[in-house]
Amino acid sequence: MGVWERSPAGVAIAMTNTALTDSFEAALPGYQPADVAGSPYCIRGYVVDSALGGPAALAVARQELARRGLALILDFVPNHVAPDHPWVSEHPERLVTGSQEDLRDEPGAFVEVAGRVVANGKDPYTGAWPDVVQLNAFSQDLRDAQVATLSDIADQCDGVRCDMAMLMMNETFARTWGGRVGAAPAGDYWPEVIAAVREGHPDFCFIAEAYWDLEWELQSQGFDYCYDKRLYDRLLHESAEDVRLHLMADTGYQQGLLRFVENHDEPRAASVLPPERHRAVAVATLTQAGARLVHDGQIEGRRTRLPVFLSRFPAERADPGLAGFYDALLAALTDRTFHTGSWRLCDRWGWEGNDGFESIVSWCWKGGTRWLVAVNLSDEPAAAMVRAPWDDLAGQQVRLVDPTQDVTYDRSGDDVVAGLYVELAPWGWHLFRVEIEGGA
Repeated sequence: MGVWERSPAGVAIAMTNTALTDSFEAALPGYQPADVAGSPYCIRGYVVDSALGGPAALAVARQELARRGLALILDFVPNHVAPDHPWVSEHPERLVTGSQEDLRDEPGAFVEVAGRVVANGKDPYTGAWPDVVQLNAFSQDLRDAQVATLSDIADQCDGVRCDMAMLMMNETFARTWGGRVGAAPAGDYWPEVIAAVREGHPDFCFIAEAYWDLEWELQSQGFDYCYDKRLYDRLLHESAEDVRLHLMADTGYQQGLLRFVENHDEPRAASVLPPERHRAVAVATLTQAGARLVHDGQIEGRRTRLPVFLSRFPAERADPGLAGFYDALLAALTDRTFHTGSWRLCDRWGWEGNDGFESIVSWCWKGGTRWLVAVNLSDEPAAAMVRAPWDDLAGQQVRLVDPTQDVTYDRSGDDVVAGLYVELAPWGWHLFRVEIEGGA
């Protein structure tokens, strides 16, 4: 995120916004104008910024990543561009335009650029964003131009994260702009654009930043992964039972979700979650099916959420205990089973007088290895019976190894099949590799 040319005009607008500059000072006391690189969503051109070395430097970075077995995902902002983007003056048909009356009546929602009145970018629920102008998702000329832009991006990386992808869907765009943009085209934006890009780049990965429960629809329109904001919200603000019900969704759908503990739009996990709960939420998030996002600074326990305009972090002391936990968790997640195996939600139940079992949620993985995960999503001790769907373990002895906590238990496979007793401290977890003694 933030590799493309940012807009000097956008920086100038941002520096007049007291709320923004106050947030800069709060995050980076004593910040200087040189620290304000500009918003990565206020893009002047999809060319790698010269401050980062330009396209040649990106090519070297991609090559070095590939040598280490890593792909490169870059950011794409489909909904809007900077007011000094060339399209504003050269291709106004690609934008949502207005009139002098609109500018007079809604000066916060329209702006005059290059002698034309154009709409500021927005979504259907918030006010306009003053530093960007709105692209017209219903314009065929824009769609063709976006295909060309994305095809050029696809020559430089392995996939894109599409910012606020749901804003360009026909239904959402029509709801946002109404009669100003006319009737919706017969075809939706993303199926047309994604299909065209993949004609030349068939393996290119599309990730949607998605909200408002539109993940399934965006998956059906061609996205490989969509942000799972709902799981994040349930883990932080709802009950363990709500989390369990969320995980009962179709497995194919879940494989197309991207799970996260924090991202640039959310508070730093270390700033809002006590250490024990942070670990439990991380285990519950990063051992699910689908893709997993680990945010810059999350492992070290950074607590300052940096405004995206800034190019420098404040000095923060790393949390060695949290970093050690993440090292162990991410090392366990290198097991191929977490990438290519099959995921299943496990049954769990209690007994008379034990209502606390509902605080425990459990799931398992089976591939070249087997893993059984159980997490107590509450601040009280909890116990439950947990059953994995592995009938072939009946009559065998198994060893349960948790590499994240350096503990090992020997148990009967019959217990795993019929119901394994699990007792967990507040925000406790088990991440067990299940080994058959004398076997695979």
